[in-house]
Amino acid sequence: MSQTAHIPSHRKPRRSASKLALRAGVAGGVLSTIAVAGAAGPANAEPVTETIEMPTLGALDTGLASAVSASAEASQQEALDLSLQAQEKAALEKAAKDAKKAKAEADRKAEAEKAEKAEKARAEARERASRTQTRTTLSASSSDSSSSSGGDSSYDSGSEAPTGSAAAIVAFARAQVGDAYVSGGTGPNSWDCSGLVQAAYRQAGIDLPRVSSSQSSMGTSVSLSDLQPGDILYWGSRSGSYHVAIYVGGGNYVGAQNPSTGVVERSLDWDTPSGAVRIL
Repeated sequence: MSQTAHIPSHRKPRRSASKLALRAGVAGGVLSTIAVAGAAGPANAEPVTETIEMPTLGALDTGLASAVSASAEASQQEALDLSLQAQEKAALEKAAKDAKKAKAEADRKAEAEKAEKAEKARAEARERASRTQTRTTLSASSSDSSSSSGGDSSYDSGSEAPTGSAAAIVAFARAQVGDAYVSGGTGPNSWDCSGLVQAAYRQAGIDLPRVSSSQSSMGTSVSLSDLQPGDILYWGSRSGSYHVAIYVGGGNYVGAQNPSTGVVERSLDWDTPSGAVRIL
Protein backbone atom coordinates (compact mmCIF):
# COMPACT_ATOMS: atom_id res chain seq x y z
CA MET A 1 0.00 0.00 0.00
CA SER A 2 1.23 3.50 -0.78
CA GLN A 3 2.24 5.69 2.12
CA THR A 4 0.27 8.58 0.76
CA ALA A 5 -2.92 6.66 0.25
CA HIS A 6 -4.61 7.96 3.44
CA ILE A 7 -3.38 11.50 3.13
CA PRO A 8 -6.26 13.76 2.05
CA SER A 9 -5.56 16.03 -0.86
CA HIS A 10 -5.56 19.78 -0.21
CA ARG A 11 -5.76 20.62 -3.89
CA LYS A 12 -8.75 22.87 -4.78
CA PRO A 13 -11.19 21.62 -7.34
CA ARG A 14 -10.27 22.56 -10.84
CA ARG A 15 -12.58 25.20 -12.27
CA SER A 16 -13.74 24.98 -15.79
CA ALA A 17 -11.76 26.84 -18.37
CA SER A 18 -14.78 28.87 -19.51
CA LYS A 19 -15.55 30.18 -16.03
CA LEU A 20 -11.88 31.03 -15.38
CA ALA A 21 -11.67 32.86 -18.69
CA LEU A 22 -14.84 34.84 -17.92
CA ARG A 23 -13.59 35.85 -14.47
CA ALA A 24 -10.16 36.75 -15.83
CA GLY A 25 -11.69 38.84 -18.60
CA VAL A 26 -13.93 40.79 -16.21
CA ALA A 27 -11.10 41.35 -13.72
CA GLY A 28 -8.65 42.34 -16.48
CA GLY A 29 -11.12 44.81 -17.93
CA VAL A 30 -11.68 46.47 -14.56
CA LEU A 31 -7.96 46.67 -13.77
CA SER A 32 -7.17 48.11 -17.17
CA THR A 33 -9.76 50.82 -16.68
CA ILE A 34 -8.28 51.73 -13.33
CA ALA A 35 -4.77 51.80 -14.75
CA VAL A 36 -5.77 54.07 -17.61
CA ALA A 37 -7.55 56.42 -15.26
CA GLY A 38 -4.53 56.59 -13.03
CA ALA A 39 -2.14 57.29 -15.87
CA ALA A 40 -4.32 60.04 -17.22
CA GLY A 41 -4.80 61.80 -13.88
CA PRO A 42 -2.48 64.45 -12.41
CA ALA A 43 0.82 63.43 -10.98
CA ASN A 44 -0.08 64.53 -7.50
CA ALA A 45 -3.53 62.81 -7.53
CA GLU A 46 -4.49 61.08 -4.41
CA PRO A 47 -4.46 57.34 -4.47
CA VAL A 48 -7.85 55.67 -5.11
CA THR A 49 -9.20 54.39 -1.87
CA GLU A 50 -12.81 53.59 -3.08
CA THR A 51 -13.59 49.91 -3.34
CA ILE A 52 -15.16 48.83 -6.65
CA GLU A 53 -17.56 45.95 -6.43
CA MET A 54 -17.40 43.75 -9.48
CA PRO A 55 -20.44 41.82 -10.67
CA THR A 56 -20.47 38.17 -9.81
CA LEU A 57 -21.05 35.35 -12.18
CA GLY A 58 -24.32 34.58 -10.40
CA ALA A 59 -25.76 37.99 -11.27
CA LEU A 60 -24.68 37.57 -14.86
CA ASP A 61 -26.32 34.14 -15.05
CA THR A 62 -29.61 35.52 -13.63
CA GLY A 63 -29.70 38.39 -16.13
CA LEU A 64 -28.99 36.06 -19.00
CA ALA A 65 -31.78 33.73 -17.90
CA SER A 66 -34.23 36.66 -17.65
CA ALA A 67 -33.30 37.84 -21.12
CA VAL A 68 -33.76 34.34 -22.57
CA SER A 69 -37.12 34.00 -20.81
CA ALA A 70 -38.30 37.39 -22.10
CA SER A 71 -37.21 36.48 -25.62
CA ALA A 72 -39.09 33.19 -25.42
CA GLU A 73 -42.25 34.94 -24.22
CA ALA A 74 -41.98 37.48 -27.01
CA SER A 75 -41.57 34.70 -29.59
CA GLN A 76 -44.57 32.86 -28.16
CA GLN A 77 -46.73 36.01 -28.24
CA GLU A 78 -45.67 36.71 -31.81
CA ALA A 79 -46.56 33.17 -32.82
CA LEU A 80 -49.97 33.57 -31.12
CA ASP A 81 -50.59 36.87 -32.92
CA LEU A 82 -49.73 35.29 -36.26
CA SER A 83 -52.10 32.41 -35.54
CA LEU A 84 -54.95 34.80 -34.69
CA GLN A 85 -54.30 36.81 -37.84
CA ALA A 86 -54.40 33.64 -39.92
CA GLN A 87 -57.70 32.59 -38.31
CA GLU A 88 -59.23 36.04 -38.91
CA LYS A 89 -58.12 35.98 -42.53
CA ALA A 90 -59.60 32.50 -43.04
CA ALA A 91 -62.89 33.60 -41.43
CA LEU A 92 -63.08 36.68 -43.68
CA GLU A 93 -62.37 34.63 -46.78
CA LYS A 94 -65.08 32.10 -45.82
CA ALA A 95 -67.60 34.88 -45.14
CA ALA A 96 -66.85 36.47 -48.51
CA LYS A 97 -67.21 33.12 -50.25
CA ASP A 98 -70.54 32.40 -48.52
CA ALA A 99 -71.85 35.88 -49.39
CA LYS A 100 -70.87 35.42 -53.04
CA LYS A 101 -72.60 32.04 -53.13
CA ALA A 102 -75.76 33.46 -51.53
CA LYS A 103 -75.84 36.34 -54.03
CA ALA A 104 -75.45 33.95 -56.95
CA GLU A 105 -78.35 31.84 -55.66
CA ALA A 106 -80.54 34.93 -55.17
CA ASP A 107 -79.74 36.12 -58.70
CA ARG A 108 -80.60 32.68 -60.09
CA LYS A 109 -83.97 32.64 -58.32
CA ALA A 110 -84.72 36.18 -59.48
CA GLU A 111 -83.96 35.25 -63.09
CA ALA A 112 -86.16 32.16 -62.83
CA GLU A 113 -89.07 34.18 -61.42
CA LYS A 114 -88.59 36.82 -64.10
CA ALA A 115 -88.63 34.18 -66.84
CA GLU A 116 -91.74 32.57 -65.34
CA LYS A 117 -93.59 35.91 -65.20
CA ALA A 118 -92.58 36.69 -68.78
CA GLU A 119 -93.85 33.32 -69.99
CA LYS A 120 -97.12 33.79 -68.11
CA ALA A 121 -97.57 37.24 -69.64
CA ARG A 122 -96.94 35.84 -73.13
CA ALA A 123 -99.48 33.06 -72.53
CA GLU A 124 -102.09 35.59 -71.37
CA ALA A 125 -101.38 37.76 -74.40
CA ARG A 126 -101.84 34.78 -76.73
CA GLU A 127 -105.12 33.91 -75.01
CA ARG A 128 -106.40 37.48 -75.30
CA ALA A 129 -105.44 37.57 -78.98
CA SER A 130 -107.28 34.31 -79.56
CA ARG A 131 -110.41 35.64 -77.83
CA THR A 132 -110.25 38.86 -79.80
CA GLN A 133 -110.04 36.94 -83.05
CA THR A 134 -112.98 34.76 -82.02
CA ARG A 135 -115.06 37.82 -81.10
CA THR A 136 -114.23 39.48 -84.40
CA THR A 137 -115.31 36.39 -86.32
CA LEU A 138 -118.52 36.07 -84.33
CA SER A 139 -119.31 39.77 -84.71
CA ALA A 140 -118.85 39.51 -88.47
CA SER A 141 -121.10 36.45 -88.56
CA SER A 142 -123.72 38.27 -86.48
CA SER A 143 -123.62 41.28 -88.78
CA ASP A 144 -124.21 39.03 -91.76
CA SER A 145 -127.17 37.46 -89.98
CA SER A 146 -128.59 40.87 -89.06
CA SER A 147 -128.36 42.16 -92.62
CA SER A 148 -130.05 39.08 -94.06
CA SER A 149 -133.83 38.84 -94.47
CA GLY A 150 -134.26 36.82 -91.34
CA GLY A 151 -132.63 33.60 -92.59
CA ASP A 152 -131.84 31.03 -89.87
CA SER A 153 -128.25 30.53 -88.74
CA SER A 154 -126.96 27.17 -87.55
CA TYR A 155 -127.20 26.54 -83.82
CA ASP A 156 -126.07 23.18 -82.54
CA SER A 157 -127.45 23.45 -78.97
CA GLY A 158 -131.15 23.28 -79.71
CA SER A 159 -134.00 23.98 -82.08
CA GLU A 160 -134.09 27.76 -81.56
CA ALA A 161 -131.99 29.74 -84.03
CA PRO A 162 -131.21 33.35 -83.05
CA THR A 163 -131.74 35.85 -85.83
CA GLY A 164 -131.24 39.55 -86.36
CA SER A 165 -130.38 41.49 -83.21
CA ALA A 166 -130.75 38.36 -81.08
CA ALA A 167 -127.98 36.69 -83.09
CA ALA A 168 -125.60 39.59 -82.36
CA ILE A 169 -126.43 39.49 -78.63
CA VAL A 170 -125.98 35.73 -78.36
CA ALA A 171 -122.75 35.74 -80.39
CA PHE A 172 -121.21 38.40 -78.20
CA ALA A 173 -122.25 36.71 -74.96
CA ARG A 174 -120.83 33.37 -76.05
CA ALA A 175 -117.56 34.99 -77.12
CA GLN A 176 -116.97 36.06 -73.50
CA VAL A 177 -117.19 32.55 -72.05
CA GLY A 178 -114.01 31.92 -70.05
CA ASP A 179 -113.51 35.57 -69.06
CA ALA A 180 -113.11 36.43 -65.38
CA TYR A 181 -115.86 37.59 -63.07
CA VAL A 182 -115.06 40.89 -61.35
CA SER A 183 -117.61 42.86 -59.35
CA GLY A 184 -118.29 46.06 -61.30
CA GLY A 185 -116.52 44.67 -64.38
CA THR A 186 -117.64 45.94 -67.78
CA GLY A 187 -115.03 44.25 -70.00
CA PRO A 188 -113.25 43.68 -72.16
CA ASN A 189 -111.81 40.65 -70.32
CA SER A 190 -113.69 40.74 -67.00
CA TRP A 191 -117.37 41.21 -66.22
CA ASP A 192 -120.09 41.13 -63.63
CA CYS A 193 -123.54 39.79 -64.57
CA SER A 194 -125.22 43.08 -65.52
CA GLY A 195 -122.05 44.43 -67.17
CA LEU A 196 -122.03 41.46 -69.57
CA VAL A 197 -125.77 41.80 -70.39
CA GLN A 198 -125.40 45.54 -70.98
CA ALA A 199 -122.41 45.04 -73.32
CA ALA A 200 -124.17 42.24 -75.24
CA TYR A 201 -127.26 44.37 -75.91
CA ARG A 202 -125.07 47.23 -77.00
CA GLN A 203 -124.03 45.02 -79.95
CA ALA A 204 -127.64 45.28 -81.14
CA GLY A 205 -127.74 49.05 -80.61
CA ILE A 206 -129.79 48.82 -77.40
CA ASP A 207 -128.74 50.70 -74.26
CA LEU A 208 -129.68 49.02 -71.00
CA PRO A 209 -129.37 50.31 -67.43
CA ARG A 210 -126.22 49.27 -65.59
CA VAL A 211 -127.65 47.26 -62.65
CA SER A 212 -129.51 43.93 -62.77
CA SER A 213 -132.67 45.10 -60.96
CA SER A 214 -133.20 47.85 -63.55
CA GLN A 215 -132.47 45.54 -66.48
CA SER A 216 -135.02 42.93 -65.34
CA SER A 217 -137.64 45.67 -64.96
CA MET A 218 -137.53 46.54 -68.66
CA GLY A 219 -139.43 44.96 -71.58
CA THR A 220 -142.21 42.45 -71.06
CA SER A 221 -142.31 39.43 -68.77
CA VAL A 222 -142.24 36.02 -70.51
CA SER A 223 -142.65 32.45 -69.28
CA LEU A 224 -139.62 30.22 -68.92
CA SER A 225 -141.40 27.76 -71.21
CA ASP A 226 -141.62 30.35 -73.99
CA LEU A 227 -138.06 31.67 -74.07
CA GLN A 228 -136.32 32.99 -77.17
CA PRO A 229 -132.58 33.62 -77.74
CA GLY A 230 -131.64 37.06 -76.44
CA ASP A 231 -134.18 37.10 -73.58
CA ILE A 232 -132.86 38.33 -70.22
CA LEU A 233 -133.12 35.82 -67.37
CA TYR A 234 -133.20 37.05 -63.78
CA TRP A 235 -132.93 35.60 -60.29
CA GLY A 236 -134.94 37.13 -57.44
CA SER A 237 -137.96 39.38 -57.99
CA ARG A 238 -138.35 41.22 -61.27
CA SER A 239 -137.93 44.66 -59.73
CA GLY A 240 -135.34 43.47 -57.20
CA SER A 241 -133.29 40.89 -59.05
CA TYR A 242 -129.78 40.14 -57.81
CA HIS A 243 -128.49 38.31 -60.90
CA VAL A 244 -129.13 38.36 -64.67
CA ALA A 245 -127.98 36.34 -67.69
CA ILE A 246 -128.78 35.92 -71.41
CA TYR A 247 -130.75 33.02 -72.83
CA VAL A 248 -128.84 31.68 -75.88
CA GLY A 249 -131.25 28.92 -76.96
CA GLY A 250 -131.28 25.17 -76.62
CA GLY A 251 -132.13 25.40 -72.92
CA ASN A 252 -128.85 27.18 -72.12
CA TYR A 253 -127.86 30.62 -70.92
CA VAL A 254 -124.61 32.61 -70.71
CA GLY A 255 -123.82 34.64 -67.63
CA ALA A 256 -121.04 36.03 -65.48
CA GLN A 257 -121.73 33.80 -62.50
CA ASN A 258 -119.17 34.41 -59.73
CA PRO A 259 -115.42 34.80 -59.11
CA SER A 260 -114.83 31.03 -59.01
CA THR A 261 -116.50 30.21 -62.35
CA GLY A 262 -116.24 33.43 -64.34
CA VAL A 263 -118.35 33.71 -67.51
CA VAL A 264 -119.95 30.33 -68.30
CA GLU A 265 -122.61 28.72 -70.46
CA ARG A 266 -124.96 26.57 -68.38
CA SER A 267 -128.24 24.68 -68.68
CA LEU A 268 -131.34 26.22 -67.15
CA ASP A 269 -131.50 23.11 -64.95
CA TRP A 270 -128.11 23.94 -63.45
CA ASP A 271 -129.54 27.06 -61.79
CA THR A 272 -133.18 27.68 -62.68
CA PRO A 273 -133.91 31.42 -63.00
CA SER A 274 -136.87 33.11 -61.32
CA GLY A 275 -138.20 34.65 -64.52
CA ALA A 276 -137.39 36.29 -67.87
CA VAL A 277 -138.06 39.50 -69.80
CA ARG A 278 -138.07 40.17 -73.52
CA ILE A 279 -136.78 43.49 -74.86
CA LEU A 280 -136.30 42.74 -78.57
